[in-house]
Amino acid sequence: MDEKLLEQLKSIPILCVEDEDGIRQIIVETLKYYFDEVYEAKDGEEAYEIYQEYKPKIILSDIQMKNCNGIEFVKRIRKEDSSTTIFMLTAYSNEEYLVDLINLNINHFILKPLNLKKLNEALLKFLNRTLEPIEIYEGIYLDLQKREINYNNETISLRKREKEFLQLLYEKKGSILSYEQIEDELWAEKEMTSHALKSFIKDLRHKLPVNVIKNVPQEGYTLAKFD
Repeated sequence: MDEKLLEQLKSIPILCVEDEDGIRQIIVETLKYYFDEVYEAKDGEEAYEIYQEYKPKIILSDIQMKNCNGIEFVKRIRKEDSSTTIFMLTAYSNEEYLVDLINLNINHFILKPLNLKKLNEALLKFLNRTLEPIEIYEGIYLDLQKREINYNNETISLRKREKEFLQLLYEKKGSILSYEQIEDELWAEKEMTSHALKSFIKDLRHKLPVNVIKNVPQEGYTLAKFD
């Protein structure tokens, strides 16, 4: 894989879910070549706890596992999260699960056994999807790669936190990005005061050509809708 693409993956957290210890260790060691932050779980129950605490951007999960299989694990995630990228490891014998998996918005299926070629294909698919500019409002495009807004041939530079906030709003479109989620995702180790958040939102709104950020009192923020 190209060095620039590898660099894009380094800062992305990933979770590997596999109940066979030997196979999981091999996969985890392979993933550490691509990612700095690799989490592992032996079943769906443990995986869900890790997901809730660390919010990985990518999940690589087997289907058939004890104590909450891959299907049940993904169903729990998709109840509240439609944006996390999910790769499922599957076998020919898992065909009975395919309808459920398709309905759960799985991003990529990897046929067992996993190898570098199959993993690279999945990761390139993830990168191609995340690097394309996204339309957050009619005619307003967020370029995650360049960290800027494009509108009517005008380019507006964004700070890192501004880009990440708009990306979170886009990922949560149709629902509310809560104050707690904003603090967890954007303020990291620091405490987010209400004054700091209001000042941040005010500055970002001033930058944007259209006010696409809608406040939901006592809950959080959402992205303005357009037809």
